[in-house]
Amino acid sequence: MLNRFTTDYLETLGMADFTPTPKVSGRLASFDGLLMEAVGLTLPVGTVCMVGGVNDAKVEAEVIGFRNGRTLLMNLGGPAALLPRAPVRPIGAPGEAEVGASLLGRVVDGAGKPIDGLGPIRGAGRWPLAGKLQSPLDRGRVRVPLDVGVRAINGLLTVGQGQRIGIMAGSGVGKSVLLGMIVRAAQADVIVIGLIGERSREVADFLETKVAGEARKRAVVVAVPANHSPVLRIRGALRATAIAEAFRAEGKQVLLIMDSLTRVAHAGREIGLALGEPASARGYPPSAIAMLPNIIERAGVDVHSGGSITAIYTVLADGDDGNDPVVDSARSILDGHIVLSRALAEQGVYPAIDIGPSVSRVMTDIVGPEHARAARVLRRHLATYEQNRDLVLMGAYRPGADPAIDAAIACHPAVMEFIRQDADAIVPLHDAVAELTGVFGDG
Repeated sequence: MLNRFTTDYLETLGMADFTPTPKVSGRLASFDGLLMEAVGLTLPVGTVCMVGGVNDAKVEAEVIGFRNGRTLLMNLGGPAALLPRAPVRPIGAPGEAEVGASLLGRVVDGAGKPIDGLGPIRGAGRWPLAGKLQSPLDRGRVRVPLDVGVRAINGLLTVGQGQRIGIMAGSGVGKSVLLGMIVRAAQADVIVIGLIGERSREVADFLETKVAGEARKRAVVVAVPANHSPVLRIRGALRATAIAEAFRAEGKQVLLIMDSLTRVAHAGREIGLALGEPASARGYPPSAIAMLPNIIERAGVDVHSGGSITAIYTVLADGDDGNDPVVDSARSILDGHIVLSRALAEQGVYPAIDIGPSVSRVMTDIVGPEHARAARVLRRHLATYEQNRDLVLMGAYRPGADPAIDAAIACHPAVMEFIRQDADAIVPLHDAVAELTGVFGDG
């Protein structure tokens, strides 16, 4: 055995093209709890490094920039007992995610490590975290409706395969419950779920109640709770999108759900402020808002493979403000948005979808004329009722004075019944359309 090792080793050294590669290493110059500065090494942005600490304690950090000849890194893990001039060594190349069928049914963290206790992931392929740049002409049109099992969405805000849509609401209005309803009923080959910046309890609850049964076997979950590093939260969003892109390249119809896009922007804000960027609206630096289209634009239809990514993002409106910078930016990029109303939730209407300000920009391309006409009639009745609600409730309106108001008052119970749906109920697309056209088709 010793002779065989010696022979192989000497033969390797004797190869003409053998060139020794020194190990790259630097030293920690400063650390303020989140942002590190290292000297003595030059690495590309995105490289993962290992920083040594006291008593062999180590912490992972990612290169996020450069300043005055120093390499800036951000902590990826928890607290560590680090000392000045601690060694900093690169351990991973930047920008690749594990993808493929071996991830189905698995739960991974922002670094791609499995956290479901089912052992390592074997046989996975590789895909760039930042995605592969596509021409606008590589994107196909949205032509086929997607059944999401929610009556109000199927009937009034019909979603198409390859559409990007946002669920916008304040905290505690029912975004996660609505996502669970969609996950259970969505007709998709693969479901990729990114739980970014949420509470750890909600991650376990989402897995056990909303991604259970058959849905779990065709789902990949990337979970990065709120107490994780901002770099890991952004990596989690990029990883979920990269996994979806790889399945789309195989020609599959993918449903990508990200909860929430606002938490990704918050992580970008933390990194931007740590790098010294100037804060603009609501404290968001320009890079945090500019990051959103880079994530959202990766979803859609691929004309070459025939696959698609239908993306649903939750967007938290801080203080129920519809003009929040993240909400406003997402609304301008997405192909539609579903607004949840706190007033409806307080009235016991679930899902609390506010039909008036909600819109699907592709609905007219994917539904029939009778369906579209019935949806417009319902919207007209609802808008008329809301505009005259105060007059009706105060008794200031005299029945018969305006036929449009009379029709809106008469139809309002049917409108509310159409929007309301139990969380465990599934209403297929054809049933929702039949009910909508049956009640409002003659208006």
